[in-house]
Amino acid sequence: MAKNYFGLTDTGKVRDNNEDTFIAEAVSNSLVLVAVIDGVGGYNGGEVAAAIAKDVITQQLNNLEGEYIPAMIEALKLASRNIFDKKQIDKDLEGMACVVTIALVDVENNTFYYAHVGDTRLYLLRDESLVKITKDHSFVGFLEDSGRLTETAAMNHPKRNEINKALGFTTLIDTDESFIETGQSPFLPGDMLLLCSDGLTDLVDKSGITAIITQNISLQEKATQLIAAANENGGKDNVTAVLIQNNKTSQKPAAVKPAAILKKNTNAADAEMIPNRQNTEAETAQSNLKPMAENRSNGLTLLLAVLCLAFAASSVWLYLQWQKDSQPVAQPVKAVAEQDPPIRSPDEIKLQNLLNNLKKDTLNLSDTAFKQAIIISDTLHIQKNTLYIRGKGNIVLKRDSAYHGPAMDIAAECKVIVLDNIKFEGFDTGISLFNTSLYLRGTQFTNCRLAVQKQYFLADKKFITADFPGTQIQADTIAKIIKKLNGAR
Repeated sequence: MAKNYFGLTDTGKVRDNNEDTFIAEAVSNSLVLVAVIDGVGGYNGGEVAAAIAKDVITQQLNNLEGEYIPAMIEALKLASRNIFDKKQIDKDLEGMACVVTIALVDVENNTFYYAHVGDTRLYLLRDESLVKITKDHSFVGFLEDSGRLTETAAMNHPKRNEINKALGFTTLIDTDESFIETGQSPFLPGDMLLLCSDGLTDLVDKSGITAIITQNISLQEKATQLIAAANENGGKDNVTAVLIQNNKTSQKPAAVKPAAILKKNTNAADAEMIPNRQNTEAETAQSNLKPMAENRSNGLTLLLAVLCLAFAASSVWLYLQWQKDSQPVAQPVKAVAEQDPPIRSPDEIKLQNLLNNLKKDTLNLSDTAFKQAIIISDTLHIQKNTLYIRGKGNIVLKRDSAYHGPAMDIAAECKVIVLDNIKFEGFDTGISLFNTSLYLRGTQFTNCRLAVQKQYFLADKKFITADFPGTQIQADTIAKIIKKLNGAR
């Protein structure tokens, strides 16, 4: 089988460096590994994070044995830990992270498997129809995937590139099973996968991408045209595209003429081989038999019509009975591509927006703005360096019955977080944090399995000597912290 995959990356027209990278290589006789990695964290940081992730993923998934999806999950977790370790050593890189989409493609068995974190994307092209498989782990992506924003509005949204999940971004990847999006789906002869960074999808819409990759040209030419289209539309970011195709030939059954037609044609051919008769009596007899043959032909046609109608009616009846008795079977691609994300409540969306868009270091939450408990169906992410969240009145965060993650996740980059008069109800974990000074005042945890979970990353296969103090709740220092957050000395 000819090489059926190709990847290409480009700096674009605005950036000076390329924080994107990709993987496109065979990792066994029947398995191809493709991935797109987009670095985050400034001029050097993004490139470093992306390079770390690429090395780990390639090493972990080469000559793979065992189950594919668990192997991809472990590769992403290890990459995230390695990025964290690097950040602890080099403080100039402490803001770095990366987003990634991986696919392991088994063309021989017509299947692909994927794992995804962030806003890089995986698309499936089938019968000239392009389906987005992965979800964007960003607030704008959530609004687009849930139908609240059109594709055009999402592409032009000012918060388009603010992500909620990334490798090296938070420790939640090790405890939250929903952090990494995974799945598998049929990969049929003629199908194609496109993995790409947001440098493509922010500037070329779905119809434009489809028009390019459905052309009868090579994968290299398709990737080149995708990147050229992004650059023609501004080239505001690095852009990367990886394509892989199931180039096996579809096994279509050959058309066979019905037996009745074959018989008729055979008789006609035989008739042409019979010499013309000159006997007048024979011609007269044949002339007398002609009306009888026509009547027999008309009768046969009518009989066939009746039989066809009876067959059609019985087929419809049998189909309706089968539909009634059988259970509906989910279509694998639709189940992966169209699975709805959790629908957040308006108050939950409003609170996450306040956390994302806050310009100052103090967030006041009042029970006039939030008149009832805020139902939490997905993690609230806190990313500010210092933040004081003060509840005025009865501010309650309550777990949605279908949600099992933490109410709040505090990013590793945060230094000091203060929660004042906030109530948590029913969570498996109230607050998840890493290396952050956390101060609680008048904060209540009701029916929470863990109130606060603090996590540590340690060097692999090295002897450790360390002390792990618990999080100290120092009410007497709250006033000093608040003054410091507000700029007082």
